[in-house]
Amino acid sequence: MPRTPLAAIATLSLLLSACAGAESPHEAAVSAVPAHPATTTADATTALPLLTVHKHPSCGCCGVWIEHMRQAGFPVEEKNTEDMEPVKAAAGVPYAMGSCHTAQVAGYFVEGHVPAGDVIRLLRERPQAKGLALPGMPVGSPGMEHPDGFVQPYTVSLVLADGSLREFSRHPRD
Repeated sequence: MPRTPLAAIATLSLLLSACAGAESPHEAAVSAVPAHPATTTADATTALPLLTVHKHPSCGCCGVWIEHMRQAGFPVEEKNTEDMEPVKAAAGVPYAMGSCHTAQVAGYFVEGHVPAGDVIRLLRERPQAKGLALPGMPVGSPGMEHPDGFVQPYTVSLVLADGSLREFSRHPRD
């Protein structure tokens, strides 16, 4: 369905304000939103591996996603990177599946605002794949929460070793 120019401008405005930096009104609203329903915290006896996140230094929504991952039990190392394209290319992220940050964990990449529960499932199942990708910045995904609780339906894709894609999960879950 074609989008109207006004809807496109409103969406772009929301996305840009989310990534504007630590002082954005989006981040203040996030603290009032309950944890993402798809989040699965790791069992206390299971140590999660280090998650290395490459992000642009001024991206505020990336910081909110990092906090989501920490709350799920991941130790996180942040790497501020001005030019993300070489990072994405080296990790094997398909161009069409790009988002604002790229993480690496246990030999996989995690592209975009993928829920922590999906990353934990990936690590538990250990499929022959390059990683998980959530292209764009869907409203309601971790780090992109809407103050009213709205969640734009989105699909997390598994990027297989040959570069093909398979649905990994859908959110919100039915």
